Amino acid sequence: MVDVHGNGLVLLLCVPRSGSSLSTVMLQNHSRVFATQEMWFLMNLVDLKQADSRPYGGSAIIRQFYSAMVSDEGFEKACRSFALEIYNGFLEGSGADFLVDKSPRYYYMLEWLDRLFPQSKRIHLQRNPLAIAASYKKVNRHTGEGFELIRSLQSPNLNMKAVDLTLGMLRLNDYFADKHTNAYEVQYEQLVSSPQEEMEKLCGFLGIGYEEGIEQYGRFTDSTKSNMFYSMGVGDPFLSSHQEAHKDSVNNWKKILDPKEVEFYCRVMGADLFHRIGYSEQLEEAEQWTGVRYEAGPDEEVISKLTRQFSEATGSSWQQGYRMQPVDVAGSTQDGNNRAPEPDAIDPTLAALATIRQLEAALRAADNRLERGYNERERLKVQLASAHSKIQRIKSLIPFGNQISAWASQRKILRGGKS
Repeated sequence: MVDVHGNGLVLLLCVPRSGSSLSTVMLQNHSRVFATQEMWFLMNLVDLKQADSRPYGGSAIIRQFYSAMVSDEGFEKACRSFALEIYNGFLEGSGADFLVDKSPRYYYMLEWLDRLFPQSKRIHLQRNPLAIAASYKKVNRHTGEGFELIRSLQSPNLNMKAVDLTLGMLRLNDYFADKHTNAYEVQYEQLVSSPQEEMEKLCGFLGIGYEEGIEQYGRFTDSTKSNMFYSMGVGDPFLSSHQEAHKDSVNNWKKILDPKEVEFYCRVMGADLFHRIGYSEQLEEAEQWTGVRYEAGPDEEVISKLTRQFSEATGSSWQQGYRMQPVDVAGSTQDGNNRAPEPDAIDPTLAALATIRQLEAALRAADNRLERGYNERERLKVQLASAHSKIQRIKSLIPFGNQISAWASQRKILRGGKS
């Protein structure tokens, strides 16, 4: 179970398109780990005070209520209680004693996470920044949304993908810059090259024994946890087309990005980031390909613009160069040796109820996806009917148009060619 300090909670931190879905679908196969698709709800909690516009009104009143009547300590305590109810509701009866919350963009509130669950385990999933940019372009091309790397970075309006690729990545790497007993870093490229070895290391970090074959996620597709994972319909849209990790996407950034995009993005990020997170070789490839040697630091003009846009849109302010905070050593582990205790005997009734809850959640998610698909179909049907109606009106005017033309021609002949 997750306690008030965060013991039992694992936060998988990264920017989108880093391979978090792959990591999660492997981890969830462990009997002592509960992991599912993106939750995001902690971001919703931290933004409660903003009180966006609602049909029933009262936004100003709600903001005043939080600012004048609810202390920061009281608010955090309430959010912690809510989160614990959600987390432990998933764990109850499952036999798992670790819950993985995999939510890209949690870089949004790292200071708050440290206060909310200071003793949680945190995994930093890294990937070649150029490969992340390429993945955005590939996935958005697949979904039909489109993604222009240079245009997004230059946009006068907030573009969250641009924030992910710049501020999010820089912020996470500041956060994990210092060694920490509750932090672990894994590279996507190592994960897909040696999945079993990386899963063994991750299990060691969590203090649980590795279970054979958990990295072969295609073997577990009929499990309740997998049903719940795939029913959410978020994350990597290509994940389910494979049975296990593959290296197809490791070096495909040069096939997806063009040299101008690579040059612009590397200029914005600066060479130091690539060196610091272990991608010096990929940076050298980019320099050889584009014929440009990049400055050490990031482009301060672009970074400042994105920071200002994000702050104005969200009302949030970050501590510059924020690092993961130290925790009380006495409470940082569950049994004094950084290993979680073995689980007690599982109540079969609770286990059955947990399975039912998970299946119900999967069905609800699937129903929501079907409803969205149905609504989209109805919208397109209305558009199609409207288009047909326009065509019919145009057709109805064509005979009348022909009559007018014929009538005009006759009058011209009768008047000796004068109109």
